[in-house]
Amino acid sequence: MKISEKYYIPVILKFWVCHAFAFLWFLFSIYLSLPWINDLSNIIGFVPSILIIAGIAYFPGYLNAFMVVSLLLDKQPKLKIHNSTKPLSILISCKNEENGIADTLKYISQQDYEGEIKVIVIDNASTDETAIRALQAGQDFKLNLKVICEERPGKNFALNHALSIVDTSLVITLDADTLLTRSAVRLLVCRLLSAPTEICAVAGAVLVRNSRKNFWTKIQEWDYFLGIASIKRLQGFYQGTLVAQGAFSLYKRDALLKIGGWDDAIGEDIVLTWKMLQNNCKVYFEPLAVAFTDVPESFVHFVRQRSRWARGMIEAFKQVKPWNQPTVFARYLTGTNLFFPFSDLVYTFVWIPGLILAFFGHYYIVGATFIFVLPLALITNYVMYHYQRKVFQSLGLKIRKNLLGFFAYVLTYQIFMSPISVWGYTQEFLQLKRVWK
Repeated sequence: MKISEKYYIPVILKFWVCHAFAFLWFLFSIYLSLPWINDLSNIIGFVPSILIIAGIAYFPGYLNAFMVVSLLLDKQPKLKIHNSTKPLSILISCKNEENGIADTLKYISQQDYEGEIKVIVIDNASTDETAIRALQAGQDFKLNLKVICEERPGKNFALNHALSIVDTSLVITLDADTLLTRSAVRLLVCRLLSAPTEICAVAGAVLVRNSRKNFWTKIQEWDYFLGIASIKRLQGFYQGTLVAQGAFSLYKRDALLKIGGWDDAIGEDIVLTWKMLQNNCKVYFEPLAVAFTDVPESFVHFVRQRSRWARGMIEAFKQVKPWNQPTVFARYLTGTNLFFPFSDLVYTFVWIPGLILAFFGHYYIVGATFIFVLPLALITNYVMYHYQRKVFQSLGLKIRKNLLGFFAYVLTYQIFMSPISVWGYTQEFLQLKRVWK
């Protein structure tokens, strides 16, 4: 039995309890790192040593400790409403999706939601038969479907065009390569309707569909299943999910209109969510509303996607400053992102070279890193796996056996992610041309 199931603890108190535990871990890390600081200071000086160790161990350790305790204290509120007849609109922005749009529409037609579902497919400057295939699939699956065209390339233009003709109070955005589980729409809507009125959006759980393809998809499966889902659960616990992702999320139409819809940004969903939070529109996460999407299958496409995400975070900082967020939860959750560029720089230019040095017997950096990072990382991943396994069991889904991807994710993922993120920050700093695919 979880602690929070036996005794009711207010969320704000849980928040500070988790910080207290994380701070104790932080102090313990400092104590254990004293020999490391001494050795490294003899080579590069005291201040640079502290900065490097903070980026490698202290900061990640604090965040991981905070997340572990938060997940242990988390108790997802029970749904007060288990179905709804409220009409809603699903917006699907498409660019050259003729091969997959029919499957996406098929799964929409199989939803157990009792309300009317209106589907708007936005053909965003496609050069193939996306619009024709969508219309045909709409007829085949008896959907209330409309296809519109938006010639200006950019997902924000497509979604804003569709939003201008939406006549329902609830709006879902869905990627054209994303398949919904049977109850995904119903659970997403019921979570919103069961929540306090200030909740304006609910992010669904997006997992990997093509995980069997190759090494890159296998490793991403665990990132989505453990990392992204658990971080969203943590953020949703504090009513501040930082990305109601465009791949599958539900919004109140009035909240979208109030902030002017989606900005012209490569991370349009990140900017949108942060602006919602700034306007006292809190954002939940529903782990049971599961959708499966295709992830990049090549390293080049993986780099482009993740660098876009990093660039989108910088775009969000430009639009919304963490200290301007109205709640302590949102200020903390957005504020922690301020440290990611520093941490990624340290990982890229210090930790990775330190890993190479370790192969030659020089343990100035990596040897001590594992004292702080690896044990807590393993505990964190165990806690995340425990929660995600319960989600899958409740949905009647099975976790694929993907041990190679799991160990690659735990042991090597940061080696890829930090340099890719640094490249994304650099792109935004230099205002390089945006590349979506």
